[in-house]
Amino acid sequence: MTAAVQVFHEQGVEKTTLGDIARTAEVPLGNVYYYFKTKDLLVEAAVDAHGSQLHTLTAHLDELPDPAARLRALVAGWVDQRDTAARFGCPFGTLATELDKRDGGPDQATAKVMRALIDWTESQFTQLGRPDAHDLAIELVAAYQGMSVLTHTLRDPDLMARQGRRLQDWIDTLA
Repeated sequence: MTAAVQVFHEQGVEKTTLGDIARTAEVPLGNVYYYFKTKDLLVEAAVDAHGSQLHTLTAHLDELPDPAARLRALVAGWVDQRDTAARFGCPFGTLATELDKRDGGPDQATAKVMRALIDWTESQFTQLGRPDAHDLAIELVAAYQGMSVLTHTLRDPDLMARQGRRLQDWIDTLA
């Protein structure tokens, strides 16, 4: 599954074959087919893996002492991935965008994962006492997706670092 998530991110779903995933995972192709009869089943599992990664991340962030610190740590984690974003874009955002273009694709599953990020972010702003928590959550997630697209398009990891600092400063003004 880790190999599938990586290869889908680096190559895109349409360009990826099950053979590519088997090579990256260093397993025989038959092993991939044993667990995933079609690429679509593997794509669905990759979306689920992103959801699991988000759940693990937010559970870890929830251990931090206050919501502003959690939000700043979320942004810091995004910035830490700036070199990857410059090369391939946002791991989940690019997958969601690509899958949304497919007929019968798992767009509802990707929307569920994106909503989970927005809901968690909204809960942090709510804990900060913000009556506009939902709008702020949308703004933060949209800012990340935007800076990720620009970082990738311009191949400029420093852009993400600068925008990340801006977002962290913005969070401080809201706390």
